[in-house]
Amino acid sequence: MPRNLMLGLGLLLLGNVFTALYDVSIKWLPEQSDATMFLLLRQVTALVMMLPFWLYAGRPRTAFLKLHLIRANSGAIGGLLLILGLMTLPLATVSSLFYSAPLMIVLMGMLFLKERLSSQQILASILGFIGILIILRPSEINLAALAVLVSAIVFAANQLMLRWLPSSEAASVTVICYNLLSLPLVIGFAAWQGFAGFSWPVLGIALLSNIFLLAYQLFSVLAYRRAQASEIAIAEYSGLLFCVLFGWLWFDEWLDPLGWLGAGLIVLPSIILPILTRRWLKLRGVELA
Repeated sequence: MPRNLMLGLGLLLLGNVFTALYDVSIKWLPEQSDATMFLLLRQVTALVMMLPFWLYAGRPRTAFLKLHLIRANSGAIGGLLLILGLMTLPLATVSSLFYSAPLMIVLMGMLFLKERLSSQQILASILGFIGILIILRPSEINLAALAVLVSAIVFAANQLMLRWLPSSEAASVTVICYNLLSLPLVIGFAAWQGFAGFSWPVLGIALLSNIFLLAYQLFSVLAYRRAQASEIAIAEYSGLLFCVLFGWLWFDEWLDPLGWLGAGLIVLPSIILPILTRRWLKLRGVELA
């Protein structure tokens, strides 16, 4: 396995531990918390936390302001939708839906970055989207589940846009732009709600969740610059396993049988099909690269 591919997978795997902890931190929000206020506090504290890294890096600049502007504002909308979903639905259900994002990353990589898909990736994508439908259960669909699914689509698009940034651009700039350029939109969201919901516990959870989220963002930036999206997107699935585990340990939440079936169709094909393909080719005497 190429060194860059191994490094990209390792970085993304580590990053997904932190994104699972970020989801957990939102479940700790006090009852009646306002999602827009939490998002605003998260954005502001993220900027404060990233400032020392930016200064240490020598105050680097970016030549891709428009791209950062698109990522930041779409990411703010997706982030708000995910927060609303986490405040409403069980952690395992949210995670199962959100971790359809790797499927979308693979497909968007084919459509927009001209990355080639193998037959096993196409089959895994088809089975994964069947899994999404099983979890959504169209007869019982609700707005919170749809919000999570839309946030997954936004997340996938934002991850792919990282491929258009040069590896020479400092990761601190990417993360700062992601939080700074969306601040006017987030302030607008909070103003629409009358800046309601501020409390010290909410601020504390915003700080904690930022530690987890910024760690994930930094690892993600580094990972997607070192390998094709379609090659390492499988590591995103590890976050689903971490979320299900944390939901069981801390919130006594568990997937029902249909939920497990849907999650299995989303995750397992991308893991098992490559292994079966390699074994089949080996049995037929085809030399593998």
